[in-house]
Amino acid sequence: MSVSTPTAPAPPSPQRRRGGRAPAAPPGGRRRRPPLLLLLPAAVVLIPLVAYPIYQLGLLSVLDFGQAQASGGAPISFVGFGNYTRILEDEQFWTVLVQTIGFAAFCVVATLAVGATLAVLLTRVGRWPRLVLTTAAMAAWAAPAMTGSTVWSFLFDTNLGLVNHTLEGLGLSGFHEFNWFYDKWTAFLIVGAVVVWHSYPFVMVTLYAGIRAIPEEILEAAALDGAGTWTTFRRITAPMLRPILTVVVIQSVIWDFKVFTQIYVMTEGGGIAGQNLVLNVYAYQKAFASSQYGLGAAIGVIMLLILVIPTVLYIRTLRRTGNEL
Repeated sequence: MSVSTPTAPAPPSPQRRRGGRAPAAPPGGRRRRPPLLLLLPAAVVLIPLVAYPIYQLGLLSVLDFGQAQASGGAPISFVGFGNYTRILEDEQFWTVLVQTIGFAAFCVVATLAVGATLAVLLTRVGRWPRLVLTTAAMAAWAAPAMTGSTVWSFLFDTNLGLVNHTLEGLGLSGFHEFNWFYDKWTAFLIVGAVVVWHSYPFVMVTLYAGIRAIPEEILEAAALDGAGTWTTFRRITAPMLRPILTVVVIQSVIWDFKVFTQIYVMTEGGGIAGQNLVLNVYAYQKAFASSQYGLGAAIGVIMLLILVIPTVLYIRTLRRTGNEL
């Protein structure tokens, strides 16, 4: 005959101790408040600062607005998509667009390569080399685009440039009064180097911070398994840095696609016969050099759409594959 063991009574719940009534649930709005509401104060400030210029840009792009209209000598007329039609039918626009995409792609890839390499190097060197390298990178990052472009232009100057004098001193012929900006691709290469010089510190510092956040146990396990530096970065570091890399790539694409100062200063407004034009300089020429403000605004809207659409699609693709930013 089995005897059941008596069980201890369950302790009274807090609700019962308070008289059997469950406490009132907190207001649903307070519990279910979306996190985006936390961004509301910043949105109140930033949205007008961004939305109003975009609105004015879009409005100007559908108007016939030139110097005569700006001075009040002629009425402003609505042309709809007329400015866009004129731009899209211009062969120079498509040439400049291809050049801009190619130039931006080169700068983005080079910036990521240099920044990622130096970020890994910072984790391998000692304290003082890391301090020197970081200081040099911060100096390049802090230099204004106008100042950096002017200094680099002087380095590659035809008559007084240090580069030409150095190459001549090394016995290389053909560099006496050599014009680096006469050839289209040489000019793009030098300007691209300046853009990378200005941009790589951001990539280096961001990726270095991300690498330092990776647990040491994972890297030590990879080293014990015989993984080299490149294998560790490609198989472990890069996948774990994917959210950071996404932000870096998007920002680099935006920055390099809308480069203006370096091209305008170093090629003196777009190079010989406009051979080094990019969309930002092309829009400036249309809007201010030619006093066709409506056409310049239309180019600006096209640039905005080109930058927004790939960015939105890329972020949505990442989230569908389970990689949150």
